[in-house]
Amino acid sequence: MREVIRQQDLSNEFYTSEQCYITELSNTSDDPDVSIARARVEPGVTTRWHRLRGTVERYYIVNGKGRVEVGKLPPQEVVGGDIVFIPPMCRQRITNIGAEDLVFLAICTPRFSNDVYEDIEDIPASNESAEM
Repeated sequence: MREVIRQQDLSNEFYTSEQCYITELSNTSDDPDVSIARARVEPGVTTRWHRLRGTVERYYIVNGKGRVEVGKLPPQEVVGGDIVFIPPMCRQRITNIGAEDLVFLAICTPRFSNDVYEDIEDIPASNESAEM
């Protein structure tokens, strides 16, 4: 890795099948230990149930109001400044329950790659552990 300063460029935002918008802020092979993405969920939208194989994820809520569902924890409200820790293979989704966009940073270790993402929307929670 070498020293570098990256400016945020929201023009690179893209929509995902997970039902949110993503801007990759830092995700390169020069820094394989971590990635940082800006996620944006519109009001009233719930992302799809998913999990990450071999990757720890943290949500840092920047602004907005959400309800996060992680693993076996009861759904919890999150607001700016809150951090959600998500171990590998832990089911997760988030709902924007506010009137403005819910924006959070998704920080992954090691860095996120598409091959670690598993959509589990159609797997009942009671059967999910059998899939691990």
